[in-house]
Amino acid sequence: MSHVRTPEPRQRPDWLKSIKAALIATAVVSIVLLAFAWPTATSRTENLPVAVVGTQDQIDAVTEKMPDNLLDLHPVADREDVLNGIRTREVYGGIVLGSQPEILTASAASPVASQMLTTVGTTMQRGIDQKVIEGTTQALEKIKGALAKGPAGMAGLAQQGSQQQAGTPPTVKTTDVVPLSEDDPRGSGLAIAGLPLTMGGMIGGILISTLVTGVRKHLLALGLYGVLGGFVLAAILQGLFGILQANFFANWAAIGLGIAATASVIVGLSSLIGRAGLAVGAVLTMFIGNPISALTSPKEFILPPFGEIGQWLVPGLSGTVLRDLSYFPEANIAAQIWALIGWLALGVVLTFLGHHRNESSLTGKPEAPRQAQPAEA
Repeated sequence: MSHVRTPEPRQRPDWLKSIKAALIATAVVSIVLLAFAWPTATSRTENLPVAVVGTQDQIDAVTEKMPDNLLDLHPVADREDVLNGIRTREVYGGIVLGSQPEILTASAASPVASQMLTTVGTTMQRGIDQKVIEGTTQALEKIKGALAKGPAGMAGLAQQGSQQQAGTPPTVKTTDVVPLSEDDPRGSGLAIAGLPLTMGGMIGGILISTLVTGVRKHLLALGLYGVLGGFVLAAILQGLFGILQANFFANWAAIGLGIAATASVIVGLSSLIGRAGLAVGAVLTMFIGNPISALTSPKEFILPPFGEIGQWLVPGLSGTVLRDLSYFPEANIAAQIWALIGWLALGVVLTFLGHHRNESSLTGKPEAPRQAQPAEA
């Protein structure tokens, strides 16, 4: 008896999977766009820390023509105090008022802030010129009135003129205290360098997590990557492009510590929670840390408190250390160095915890029951 095989019913395409994939892709693209565009779209040019020298009346006369909250003024005693504040990264620049007005900037700290202060100097000069024009106009009016009164009026005008001292109107001088390197005159290279450093740490962490197994091998790979990767990146940024200044070995150590810290956190998260840790580490580094690192603008311009938070994530820490090493040797970077060491140590601890948890789950797993062997005939 022959059996007729009935054809199986054709499965309909699962359209829901296509819709789900499209929705997930749209969400990811939207998050990426928001992460990179949000800091710029919400930035506010205000509260820029600036030192100022002058009396309160002089300060009020200058600030009354500026937008509200544009500058966060820090009164100091003299010009030397302004220079010290700039060189130690306490302020972005300074304003010296009085008979010899001067704008002190530091393009190496932030080209954006430097341009803002230069604009302030231009506004001050316009105010001085306007006062000169008004004084000249008043003098002409007095001359006209004196001419109308005849010889007696001219004599009175001459007496008033002898009591006034003629002086040259002051010119606002602008001085760049800490200029950028000739190899990076706009500061774009130092800002752009943050992206390969961030990606370098992230890619290193992902590769070490996927290619290496075992906690000791993870730690060895992280150490070697910090040394070798730091050397190559420092050689490119300083030796090839001239973006970084100062001591090569100091920059080498800073870059190596930065990329090792990022890679360590990603390896630790991967060891602890699996592949999801790779995604968490990438989001923390690329989509959160990098956009709010303040590498292209002052942290004060980023919507609070994210500008300050970004300074303590690895991209912001690395950028600050490299900038200070290159241009601000008097600035204290001990806190940033210890923070990077802390991120590195966190990744190591997470790696040990993940390895310990995996070992515990393997040793505590009950053995599968043995199948009964068939009796021999």
